[in-house]
Amino acid sequence: MIFSHLPPFLSRVFQAFAAWLDRRTAVRLPPLLTGILFAHERRTVTSWLRAADITDEFRPAYHAVYAVGRRSERVALAAWHTVRPCLGDTRRLVVAQDDTPTARYGPCVEGAGMHRNPTPGPAGEKFLYGHNWVSLAVLAKHPTRGTIALPLWSSLYVRAKDVPHLPPDYHWPFRTKLELAADQLRWLKPWVESRFDELVSVVDGGYAKRPYLKPAKEAGFQVNSRLRKDAALQTLPGPKKPGRRGRAPTYGKKRISLAKRAGQTRGWQQVECVQYGARVTKTYKTFLATWRPAGGVIRVVLVKETDGWLPLFSTNPEATVVDILEGAAARGSHEQTFRDVKEVWGAGEQQVRNVYANVGAFNLCGWMYSTVEAWAWDKADAEVVERSRSPWDDPSRRASHADKRKALQRQVLRAEIDAALSGVPDPGRIRELAEQLLALAI
Repeated sequence: MIFSHLPPFLSRVFQAFAAWLDRRTAVRLPPLLTGILFAHERRTVTSWLRAADITDEFRPAYHAVYAVGRRSERVALAAWHTVRPCLGDTRRLVVAQDDTPTARYGPCVEGAGMHRNPTPGPAGEKFLYGHNWVSLAVLAKHPTRGTIALPLWSSLYVRAKDVPHLPPDYHWPFRTKLELAADQLRWLKPWVESRFDELVSVVDGGYAKRPYLKPAKEAGFQVNSRLRKDAALQTLPGPKKPGRRGRAPTYGKKRISLAKRAGQTRGWQQVECVQYGARVTKTYKTFLATWRPAGGVIRVVLVKETDGWLPLFSTNPEATVVDILEGAAARGSHEQTFRDVKEVWGAGEQQVRNVYANVGAFNLCGWMYSTVEAWAWDKADAEVVERSRSPWDDPSRRASHADKRKALQRQVLRAEIDAALSGVPDPGRIRELAEQLLALAI
């Protein structure tokens, strides 16, 4: 192993991830995670191995990535225990779920296909070839840095037309994005239902459909999301008529037009809430309605924006307007996490072809993001951001995720240097450490 004096927090987390693997494979995961921490430039698996000083044992290291993908559902529990302290003593758990693509190139990449490109860029490419990941993240509120999405588990979505191209012995079932997201909530439920009084999932409007809303309700999660402006809402049901047999009605008989409700000048109110780190005053209108995809009554919130009005909803009729508005804004932190996982950790660049190796590589990048955020959670920005070589930097700027990763790298390197210089100086050990540092710099 290239480093033998990791901080106690990092050693404990790395061992927790490895504990879910076979013991012959588990010993290879901590060095590999250290290599992920120090890899730079194009973050392929080979760059992880070079940073971890893994040479002759490279094949077992590749197998460790594959093993993580095969057991990602179990290894993800270590990620949950890693981020749990960031939530403090709150009794309300908020998670975010969304999907994101990663571009791939070359033949024989298992599980890859054409997916919609959410960021077309200057070229305007509406689709890209690669993988699509459905991700589950915990939304944790930092006292000064705002809401941060901490990835727990990412599932690979393979289109129905691409499943037959996978090897038959994988027995890979086709599941939609909504089904994958619902499975993630079912996986999380046993670990959180006894610790929290309220479970909330905030998702994009694309997930506001029956195949997701019904399982989420069964798992004990209330869902906050965006409504279509032409959603088929109905009024609340009237009381059951005396003497009528059967159950009381679930849905009202009259249709509700969101456009008409938003167009009415009466009924608008104002409330203060925190969105994107700033306290703002929002103009809103709220009411209860019934909606068949949600299976009953929902809380609807119409909010005025600069470019019109936006309909939001919660499957919990007792949800407050502030919680719904703040949840809609907090979901944006998940998009920022996707960006950092790809740009800082290089998710999707690993150049592995096996489908389980791809699952393992993407999840390892997400778990390293959560690990670094958990390590820096209680540290002040002054401890994390190194501004001595950047006097032009804004002192009030909050630490980025890249700053936190570099700060953890510096702590690991300082521990190695202090260990090499302690006691009687050993020129051989000092030279070996210098060559290792030189290899990391090149």
